[in-house]
Amino acid sequence: MMWLYSLGLSLALVVSAPWWALRMLTSGRYREGLGERLGFVPARLRVQPKVVWLHAVSVGEVLAAGRLIAAIEESGLRVALSTTTAAGQKLAREKYGAERVFYFPLDFAFAVRAYLRALRPCALVLMESELWPRVLVECERAKVSVVVVNGRVSDRSFPRYMKLSRLWKPLLGKVRLILTQSQEDAWRWRMIGSQWVETTGNLKYDVRVEEESALVRALRVALPTEQTRVLVCGSTLEGEESLLLECWRGQDAVMVLAPRHPQRFDAVAKLVESRGLRCIRLSSWRKESAGLPGASLPHPLRDEAAQRMGHETLHGGDVLLLDSIGDLAAMYALGDAAFVGGSLVPMGGHNPLEAAQWGVPVMMGEYYANFRGMVDAMLEEDAVRIVSAEELCAEITRLLWGDDEGVGLRGKEFFESQAGATKRVMERLLPILRAGVKV
Repeated sequence: MMWLYSLGLSLALVVSAPWWALRMLTSGRYREGLGERLGFVPARLRVQPKVVWLHAVSVGEVLAAGRLIAAIEESGLRVALSTTTAAGQKLAREKYGAERVFYFPLDFAFAVRAYLRALRPCALVLMESELWPRVLVECERAKVSVVVVNGRVSDRSFPRYMKLSRLWKPLLGKVRLILTQSQEDAWRWRMIGSQWVETTGNLKYDVRVEEESALVRALRVALPTEQTRVLVCGSTLEGEESLLLECWRGQDAVMVLAPRHPQRFDAVAKLVESRGLRCIRLSSWRKESAGLPGASLPHPLRDEAAQRMGHETLHGGDVLLLDSIGDLAAMYALGDAAFVGGSLVPMGGHNPLEAAQWGVPVMMGEYYANFRGMVDAMLEEDAVRIVSAEELCAEITRLLWGDDEGVGLRGKEFFESQAGATKRVMERLLPILRAGVKV
């Protein structure tokens, strides 16, 4: 069947080639990393012995893999990290250095083999559910074990997997082990056809920001007063910003708005300004404040202090556009309330724990299928608020002005109670990695 899959993939590539060519001519987003995706191993990639190839699709997976990467390297192995998206690639290079970060190859034998030959990995570790047929076949031929960690099957993808379960079952037989986020995920993988499945918990519960960042401390200085309220809206998608901005009319508070996709930063900035609100882009604010400390300063002369340090002062009603990658998890510490996006539109939601760890009251929309197990568990503890578009404005006011402070405390307690997935994953993963070390 692989020849049929490869033929279909090749035909699809040929048919879509004009579209891709046009996109590459008009957008650097589609040109970036093309050579690497086609199997041209970058010269910067430093190949070392005892290497684990770990794949994280985008920003969320790169962040979730942080503690696992540290644990693998503490064991004496090295990690080479691939991503699919440009945003994930940028963050991975910033965190780990470009010499061991690259784009995941397209699912063609020649592209996959190039990286298997160059890296000679002791295993391929895939975050969540990034399974590609040719990758699995080529890893089996190269005697490279494939392990899925933080494995999940979303409500949306499960029916599709089940329709093709007869095709997936032999492919899943090439996966050495699937370590899942929840018992329900484990059941779904078994229904699809995997025999080697265990539940170790969600690595995202172990993603922790230990202390307030210098950026957050600097922004506190730029707030009008110590009592100024801040709403952090994270990972928002198209259609959500309009709803949030509609709720911002007349608010004597500051909104931090963090669109999920970098290519939308400019459009969202224009949207904010079209609503008659002042939009301050974090990138511009940082340039004006470059090299200056963000420590706390005497009050009440906050405006004078901020200006003396070079910071632009924020005012009630302002919208601070977070046009950067990798700052959101730390930025939630600035908030008095948080909205987690991708949930007012039917896109499955995003991770509420990034905000909950700071004790910030969290609200989400009704579409949270991608994090259903996590959110349902938080709901049982009354640690998150779910709102419709019609309820959004009232809930923002309620959480922002302290009418429901216990939600934030319960969210933090829930977050603290869920740690330990990294340790459980390493207990199952490390023997497989060590057994695969090439000599």
